[in-house]
Amino acid sequence: MEHQAPEEFVVVCLCAQWCGTCRDYMAGFTGLAVEFPGVRFLWLDIEEQADDLGDLDVENFPTLLIRRSDSVLFFGTMLPHLSYLRRLIETFQEQTPEQSRDYAWSNPERRNWQENTDLLRLGRGKVFA
Repeated sequence: MEHQAPEEFVVVCLCAQWCGTCRDYMAGFTGLAVEFPGVRFLWLDIEEQADDLGDLDVENFPTLLIRRSDSVLFFGTMLPHLSYLRRLIETFQEQTPEQSRDYAWSNPERRNWQENTDLLRLGRGKVFA
């Protein structure tokens, strides 16, 4: 599933078809794409599209990636409550691009995300169905 929008903000959900939580989360995730037309939403099945993950290891679901342009703002597991993701997207959209860059480099974990080529290429140029 993909909702096409400009590339400034990208939200990628890494899930698996066999996961009941993921299947339940998908409808709401798709609904958020309607709420945020300026955000590109991608659904990536970690088994069907395993080659696209590179060396990323996804252990829990849903695992989410939020990127603003070339800055990874979030990567990790989130409880499957859409209100959490909605609020996180709103918070990031309230930031200026400079604030997002500063945030992306603000601690060791986030700095590692910026240097992880597998994270940086997720959601770029490929349509996930």
